[in-house]
Amino acid sequence: MFIIPGARNSLYDIEAVRKATVAAPIWVHFGAGNIFRGFIALLQEKLLNTGQSDRGIIAAETFDTEIIEKIYRPYDNQILLVTLNPDGTTEKTAASPVTEALSAVPGTEDYARLETIFRDAGLQMVSFTITEKGYRGSAMDTLAALLYKRYAGGGAPLALVSMDNCSENGALLRGAVLAAAEKLFDEPGFRAYLTDRVSFPWSMIDKITPGPSEQVRSTLPGPTDWSPIVTEKGTRIAPFVNAEAPQYLVIEDDFPNGRPPLEKAGVYFTDRDTVHKAEQMKVTACLNPLHTALAIFGCLLGKTNIAACMRDADLTALVRRLGYAEGLSAVDHPGIFEPRGFLDEVIEKRLPNPFIPDTPRRIVTDTSQKVPFRFGETIKRYAERADLSVDSLVAVPLTLAGWSRYLLALDDNGEAMELSSDPMLSGLRELLSGVAFGDPSTAKSAAGFFRDVRLFGCDLYAVGLGERCEGYLASMLLGPGAVRQSLKVLGSI
Repeated sequence: MFIIPGARNSLYDIEAVRKATVAAPIWVHFGAGNIFRGFIALLQEKLLNTGQSDRGIIAAETFDTEIIEKIYRPYDNQILLVTLNPDGTTEKTAASPVTEALSAVPGTEDYARLETIFRDAGLQMVSFTITEKGYRGSAMDTLAALLYKRYAGGGAPLALVSMDNCSENGALLRGAVLAAAEKLFDEPGFRAYLTDRVSFPWSMIDKITPGPSEQVRSTLPGPTDWSPIVTEKGTRIAPFVNAEAPQYLVIEDDFPNGRPPLEKAGVYFTDRDTVHKAEQMKVTACLNPLHTALAIFGCLLGKTNIAACMRDADLTALVRRLGYAEGLSAVDHPGIFEPRGFLDEVIEKRLPNPFIPDTPRRIVTDTSQKVPFRFGETIKRYAERADLSVDSLVAVPLTLAGWSRYLLALDDNGEAMELSSDPMLSGLRELLSGVAFGDPSTAKSAAGFFRDVRLFGCDLYAVGLGERCEGYLASMLLGPGAVRQSLKVLGSI
């Protein structure tokens, strides 16, 4: 284990916690990446340090098991969190709440251990940070098989908690699990178990945990090698995790087999409606659409990090319009915290933090999976509510037009630009194949893109935004500097 001078170190008996967790596990988490290491695991660390729990978390990985082999096991499952404050100071926490790190690959010793854990009647919760894509992949087959072991071993109740940053995540997880169970097991009793004895609480999570910073790595002492690695699956990760300080986790309190007292670590437990309102506030108005807009235009304008985007007056005007003028008007107050105060913190402190090494290229990854929630939900509310008018939307259609412009793979100078990964990338580019840089009249050929309900949650022409998106795209096709000039429309409002 590493001891870092000046770091907060674990105050409990680590070996005793590990033995207790092996004997009687209560919590498994799938998705062993940075949001887990930099936020979720540290919640249990707080409970262990204050004597409010005596057991840790079992981390499991279905997608990139190289993380387990190269980031967890060589460091005895210990986590080093470096918190990056806006004033340039850092705080270091060396934590050991992860008692086991397992690769969830069927047929392996690790998988057999997971089967044993899932059969344990005392297991209370299984949580997930596997991204939206994870709910459509083989991870759900693996989970269904493990749940079948629990069902066959007595059918003790369990909570499956998605902590992924997507809308109605509990419903998404439930649908994916039931679909996998239906495919793999022709047994009505198992489906009844999943619907009657297993809960799928909704949640809202928020904390920016970017990739490892070289600046941070250079401050960490030897002899430990803190260098990042890039796995064969393209994950860039390091033995440490750097993250901002603000963090929010709101969970529907539906745990049929009990749960750790995470409210004592700062988690909000509440009803589903409140979780939904908090999630909608963040995902559709106060953070996620702002992040996506900065990423899209940041790539087009050659910005290297999100903080640099926030030093750009045009981009700051864009996100302020998105959040204050267009987003807040359409959200319901969640009651547990103030939406405007949340947005103030995002715009004034979090996004401008120069010590968060987050890049537009990382944030723009998988944008097709995010747009229906981050922008589509707001558009639908504007179209449906009598007190709101679609005609007042400017930043939303401007951003959607900017996304179509980004997909041409040319920056604002007309130079070739590498696009970030997206599961729909080839299809999106095909929809925009008739659009040509330097010829604004070709923006009309983007109609199929703007009509695609999969992308936006609605036909943009049907709600009165298609022509506006098309017009903004046309203005961005005029030639070099046209994207920058198009952003100036915000200054005339």
